[in-house]
Amino acid sequence: MRMITLTEAATLLNENDNFHILTHRYPDGDTLGSAFALCYALRTLGKNANVKVCGKIPSKFSYLTENYCEQDFVCDFVVSVDVAALSLLGELEEEYKERINLCIDHHGSNSMVADNICVDASCAAAAEIIYVLLKAMKVEITRDIANCIYTGISTDTGCFCYTNTTAQTHHIAAEIIDLGCDFALINRINFETKTRAKLKMERMVYDTMEFYCGGKCAIIYTTLAMQKALGAGDDEMEGLASIPRQIEGVKMGITMREKEDGTFKVSVRTNDGVNASDFCAHFGGGGHVAASGCSIKGDLATVKYLLIKEAEKLL
Repeated sequence: MRMITLTEAATLLNENDNFHILTHRYPDGDTLGSAFALCYALRTLGKNANVKVCGKIPSKFSYLTENYCEQDFVCDFVVSVDVAALSLLGELEEEYKERINLCIDHHGSNSMVADNICVDASCAAAAEIIYVLLKAMKVEITRDIANCIYTGISTDTGCFCYTNTTAQTHHIAAEIIDLGCDFALINRINFETKTRAKLKMERMVYDTMEFYCGGKCAIIYTTLAMQKALGAGDDEMEGLASIPRQIEGVKMGITMREKEDGTFKVSVRTNDGVNASDFCAHFGGGGHVAASGCSIKGDLATVKYLLIKEAEKLL
């Protein structure tokens, strides 16, 4: 395992063929945008490439795959994108855990096991890295690639509102817009459009909100029963994690989502320099300073208790 530069990563991709590109579980706009952008780019270079998605692609991202179809070939080079740890591969972990040739990521907490690791924690999204990488590879940025890159950057920065947004983020977005990405459509889909089921879920989630640590910590949750009652799926869960942090005075917003396997998927969003990654590390997770996650096994009351106790130490 070795840490490599972007230039070295570009060389590896140019020198190899027959790629499988892996995403993390509960796929979001960045892992999907990065994976499909790289896939389309490799295909423009005459290489074989398929994206292996862990889980179901949320329906709102269907525009990323309009011109995608699986190719039939034997894979001999595996790339993971926006995956910070092997466990985040979910159902893909068993098949690929000892086969990853290149890891491309932007999480400072990255602990992936791969032959080569290219991490730039200064980037707001993995899609930023992919864009710079494709330029180094002399790839022509098509509209499909541009849409993928913009999706990754915009969703991981909250449409350029989060503190991880940098001047480089805006520069790349501007270049992508000049190259013809459908930014208005992408913004509308990801930040303005809601299904009725999602609206009902948000209303129900607001009723679960509780405050701790003198109002500095807000917790919301969704249970399997709530999801079943509304017929809600992954699409309705998207974006809920941003709700508790929006409350005035809240420094840490915690969102708990019950899963079928007896765990709660926990998303943590923070303000004012509170380190979400350090918090989640106590539960085997990680991510970014202002946005991180983890999974905890247990019932609602137990998991909430563990989170509150750790929040009290930090806040």
